[in-house]
Amino acid sequence: MKLLSFLLAVVLGLATAVSAGPAVIECWFVEDAGGGRLAKKPAALLLRQGPGGPPPRPDLDPQLYLKVHDPAGALQTAFRRYPPGAPAPHCEMSRYVLLPASVNWASGLTPEQSCPRALDGTWLMVSISSQVLSLSGLLRPQSEPQPEPALITMATAVLTVFTHTPSPRIRLGEDALLDLSFAYVPPTPVAATSLAPGPPPFGLEWRRQHLGKGHLVLAATPGLAAQMPAAQDGAVVFAAWDDDEPWGPWTGNGTLWLPAVQPFQEGTYLATVHLPYLQGQVTLELAVQKPPKVSLMPAPVVWAAPGEAPPELLCLVSHFYPPEGLEVEWELRGGPEGGFQKAKGQTWLSALRHHSDGSVSLSGHLQPPPVTAEQHGARYACRVHHTSLPALGRSAEVTLEVAGLSRPSLEDGIGLFLSAFLLLGLIKVLCWAAAYWSTSKDSEEK
Repeated sequence: MKLLSFLLAVVLGLATAVSAGPAVIECWFVEDAGGGRLAKKPAALLLRQGPGGPPPRPDLDPQLYLKVHDPAGALQTAFRRYPPGAPAPHCEMSRYVLLPASVNWASGLTPEQSCPRALDGTWLMVSISSQVLSLSGLLRPQSEPQPEPALITMATAVLTVFTHTPSPRIRLGEDALLDLSFAYVPPTPVAATSLAPGPPPFGLEWRRQHLGKGHLVLAATPGLAAQMPAAQDGAVVFAAWDDDEPWGPWTGNGTLWLPAVQPFQEGTYLATVHLPYLQGQVTLELAVQKPPKVSLMPAPVVWAAPGEAPPELLCLVSHFYPPEGLEVEWELRGGPEGGFQKAKGQTWLSALRHHSDGSVSLSGHLQPPPVTAEQHGARYACRVHHTSLPALGRSAEVTLEVAGLSRPSLEDGIGLFLSAFLLLGLIKVLCWAAAYWSTSKDSEEK
């Protein structure tokens, strides 16, 4: 029984370690080098450590080797769903200057004239991005590195903002749900006790940038009686704290819901969480897509005599989005060479046709060359590749029948049998009717 419990504990420990994400995040510290140039230095964030203490990193400046204290557990929550085999995220770190919110509707977050002394000191901003995570955090490091057991600087994660959908792909006309989570820890006990118990008011802002233009989609200030701009495109946001601990830490939700997404709504979305003199922002790239419908005409059979060219084939690619990135390939399947091969002949594409829902359609054309008797039974196919489709794309095909070489199919045999059966039955009925009529006539004469 003890052995079973021990094995269960080991398995649970391994599962926790695997699901907790990376223990160390390699970063670059970026700062202004003057003259319009940027200087980069290697840095690292230690999120977890083993029982032996932090591993030494002689290759790093001790002030850029940060052991992160995360009271809210937001970093572990953000990386818990990080795939084990995924590439390491890109991480950049820079100094952060405390400033009040620049938007008028969030001015109520900073009623005082100057930044409180409790926020004095050095601040660092961390930006982490990958295909499965976009994260922004504000760290408050200690002034001096700790010498034991390795030269490392302690830093507290004060504000963390992240999303697990940095590159959402939404089908045209369907709803989009852009998730956003954040966490806040008062930087000092003085800062916590100077405010009323409970989570502080905050501001939430969603903006869209597309083709060089920026638009405010939605803004909210839970806890403040501020005059807010009207929401655009029917957007709804779930802006609230998840808990009401008196002194923190607190976690919150700022997920945005967009109903029936249209093409004009794609682009870069900036989600910003405003707290007094603190801001965290993440970026999401929303793409709208719709897979095409593919059909081939004439279908299902195209006829041609030996030495003659079949009629022009028309591949209809309808109601897809975006218009860019679509390819139409023609294949000849089967035939004398067997397998798949590129179809010969003249090909061209029509102009785009636009529909009211924002999708487009076009047609691909193939004029095949004259056929031979050996190509009887081969199949012409058009294969469509598009960003909304799997790697193999989507295809439709027609069968080539060479005149004079077709043999009766199973369907033809069944049809002939049924026709003969019905004809035999009709003959029997007529014979019975004639015999009955003859018998009736003889009876009347007698």
